[in-house]
Amino acid sequence: MEVNNLLAVNIANLGFHYKDNEGVVFSGLNLQVKKGERFGLFGPNGAGKTTLLSLTTGLLSPAEGSVQLLGLDVHRNHREVNKLLGFVPQDFSFYEELTPVENMEFFGAWAGLSKQQIKVKTDELLQILGLENVRDKRVGRFSGGMKRRVNLAIGVIHDPAILILDEPTVGVDVQTRHAIVDYLVQLNNKGTTLIYTSHQLSEAEDLCHVAALIDDGKIIAQGLIRDLLEEHKQEDLEHLFLELTGKEFRNDV
Repeated sequence: MEVNNLLAVNIANLGFHYKDNEGVVFSGLNLQVKKGERFGLFGPNGAGKTTLLSLTTGLLSPAEGSVQLLGLDVHRNHREVNKLLGFVPQDFSFYEELTPVENMEFFGAWAGLSKQQIKVKTDELLQILGLENVRDKRVGRFSGGMKRRVNLAIGVIHDPAILILDEPTVGVDVQTRHAIVDYLVQLNNKGTTLIYTSHQLSEAEDLCHVAALIDDGKIIAQGLIRDLLEEHKQEDLEHLFLELTGKEFRNDV
């Protein structure tokens, strides 16, 4: 298969449904993310965002089609993919009984880093993310914002080429939100492709320059945010979101 060197993510003819036939269904879905983009994936509750991210990271397997990251099939090349992919989930992905340093040592080793590499990256990330003074305290005692920063540090300790973020700033204060977004922009400026989903649409508009809107397992709009706003004659991403997905309540079942 020919590899497109300009694509970070290439999802082709994706088909998926849960075994109990409940929840979102994908059929023939196609989505591409170029290398170096700050790409936003948005949609109502139950639209398929989390399922699509799980398929992209390899946590779920498609029934049809393929998912490639930098030309590598997610399932056939899972070891190589794990080295180039970082994932920051909405749920905390660390051990609360451990300190930030201990968590970084564990996840750094799991990612295949040497002890020296882990030490260097741990010192760097704790400094950048304002966690240096709590490096040896148990994470379980941290505030929500501090836990979000630990979650992010774990996701990027191996310098991934592609970073997927699922609601990375949910429940944090304004200062923490700005610190996280500023750091993500720095990562992107160094070449990391960002794939980001959030319900904080004003934040998303500041961070992302390309977006896809998903609803009921289908991509209903995709492109540069400024072009989408102009095409649909909307003033911001929130109004565009409501225009395309409606104002009705949504449930996750």
